[in-house]
Amino acid sequence: MATIYAIANQKGGVGKTTTAINLGACLSVRGRRVLLVDADPQANTTSGLGFDKRQVGLSIYDVLVGDLPLTSAVQVTRRLGLDLVPSSLPLAGAEVELVELPGREKRLAQALRGIKGRYDCVMIDCPPSLGLLTINALAAARGVIVPIQCEYLALEGLSQLMQTIKLVHDNLNPALHLVGVVMTMFDPRVNLSLQVVQEVQRHFPQEIFRTIIPRSIRLSEAPSYGQTILEYDPTSRGAVAYQNLAEEVLSREVDLRTEAGRQREYAS
Repeated sequence: MATIYAIANQKGGVGKTTTAINLGACLSVRGRRVLLVDADPQANTTSGLGFDKRQVGLSIYDVLVGDLPLTSAVQVTRRLGLDLVPSSLPLAGAEVELVELPGREKRLAQALRGIKGRYDCVMIDCPPSLGLLTINALAAARGVIVPIQCEYLALEGLSQLMQTIKLVHDNLNPALHLVGVVMTMFDPRVNLSLQVVQEVQRHFPQEIFRTIIPRSIRLSEAPSYGQTILEYDPTSRGAVAYQNLAEEVLSREVDLRTEAGRQREYAS
């Protein structure tokens, strides 16, 4: 069974898409079969992997609103072991359309059941909001990874996200857990970056990942070429950081699977 992660933070510009793409790529080179699901109407994961969001054809919109089997929307990328369910422009209206549909909070979870044993890992790039698209991602996921930018007001709204995660856990998805908080866009030359990391460590001493993602021009440039950082500059600081993060995620995956096993045993 695939381990499903939601990459979530209602703040924009914190590195969700960069993390989804590059963490997924780093997991795939470690032999994991990875499916990226672009659940953001901005479709940056889609374009960041070299696809034109205006011409992708079938997308996650058709899955959520049109009941299309998820496998029919999968795009095979040129990277071995890394596939994509793209986003498209109609997804911008999905929040409104989902309201009237049955099982509106669990439509993505239902769709992901159709992938069976095809993937080891699914990473869902969430939009910068706490609407129905993010709720669908959280209801489908086993773990949440929260990117936090190393800048002023980084913790603003974070308590609301944590409350949303708790509500989804309590009411929709008891398997959901916070896997970790990853600090992004870190600049060691700026005192504020160090202060923000220290503040997050104070609030989330167990959850914060040891790996910190640096502010990097190479990470910013890679999507414009439709490439992951491993393709664009595999020896860069950003590439090394995401490879280290992948190792941490894999180590924490063991805890997720252990917890899931306990839940199944308790339920039986």
